[in-house]
Amino acid sequence: MDKYIINGGRRLEGQVRVQTAKNSVLPILAASVLTDEKVTVLNVPDITDVRNMVKILGCLGCRAVYRGDDVIVESSCANNCEIPRALAHELRSSVFLLGSVISRFRRAKIAYPGGCDIGLRPVDLHLTGLKRLGVKITESNGYIVCECERLTGNEIMLDCPSVGATENIMLAAVRAEGTTVIENAAREPEIEDLQNFLNSMGAKVRGAGSGTVVIEGVKRLGGSVYQPIADRIEAGTFLIAAAMCGGEVELCGANAENLSSLLHKLRENGCKIRIKNDKIYLRSERRPVSVKSIETQPYPGFPTDLQAQMTALCCVSSGNCIITENLFETRFKYVPELRRMGADITVVDRSAFVRGVEKLKGAVTVAHDLRGGAALVIAALAAEGDSEVLDISHIDRGYARFEYKLLSLGAGIKRVGV
Repeated sequence: MDKYIINGGRRLEGQVRVQTAKNSVLPILAASVLTDEKVTVLNVPDITDVRNMVKILGCLGCRAVYRGDDVIVESSCANNCEIPRALAHELRSSVFLLGSVISRFRRAKIAYPGGCDIGLRPVDLHLTGLKRLGVKITESNGYIVCECERLTGNEIMLDCPSVGATENIMLAAVRAEGTTVIENAAREPEIEDLQNFLNSMGAKVRGAGSGTVVIEGVKRLGGSVYQPIADRIEAGTFLIAAAMCGGEVELCGANAENLSSLLHKLRENGCKIRIKNDKIYLRSERRPVSVKSIETQPYPGFPTDLQAQMTALCCVSSGNCIITENLFETRFKYVPELRRMGADITVVDRSAFVRGVEKLKGAVTVAHDLRGGAALVIAALAAEGDSEVLDISHIDRGYARFEYKLLSLGAGIKRVGV
């Protein structure tokens, strides 16, 4: 199991290109099961989550391969509707395959999905939505079994704007008979990206990015060559790292509109930010000033996937901040690791009270999840002395060539096998 060894206290300077969005690529790959024709997804990040999704597609009988930076999927030979337990436990996004597999085979069987340990993340909303489309669902021995004679469009009101449930219902409804309307749908940019991909295959989906998504069922879908959007979470992670370490960083291929809530907070921190086309330039020349509060919310609110990284920044900012996590109940597992580095944080229920310190100190820490692990890395980059971040397999789930990109900015970081 690999670890990072980090020599902190260095400014970050230079240019880095933002990877394609993990949270777009995974549901798009799941959607490739919906067609018999070839699908090519361009510039796919080489991360563990994508490799696990490719393995799952192979288990379904699809031919899914990397060709350079692209992933090519041919599903004409798909012949299996069961998603293996071992891979489902490795990948939370395996649940997206429920909608596409039930649409393709009228039957799907999946073990309860895994992923990061950041809370319960129940799939109830997914299953309720599928039931509204005519799917019969049974649960036993840790498996979800879905069956139907046909899928029929319907009106579906989500109790909360779940990204996964919105996407899963879209995947199931796209080849259903009639029209499906999803109310209180998630508005994340990745939802709109999935809509655009489906429409490139011949689907009829509209409204993604708003609270109402309308899907008119079609009988078949064709192939597609598609470039997903940039990863706003990776972009945000690098911006926060630059704010924390000081320096000047330019992100290429970014979408500032999708990061507006973060950019607002970074400007409050004292960072100078300039935006031109698909480039975001950030300069941080002095100790950041802490923002008063941060609350995670569904898009366009502050993203939960940047909460840990922003907490790390607040640890070295002047002043105090209250950070409230509204989406996942156990997403502060990284806090004891930051305390090892000298951070002053108190967690009460779903809120973290952060009192900024002048400097963090190098320490040995453990990554317990993807985004918490990224927060530990950028904290170590800003800390005095040397640090180790253990169990970086979590970080590999979402960041491609993370250490190489940081090295290109002047960071002192290397990967070491344990």
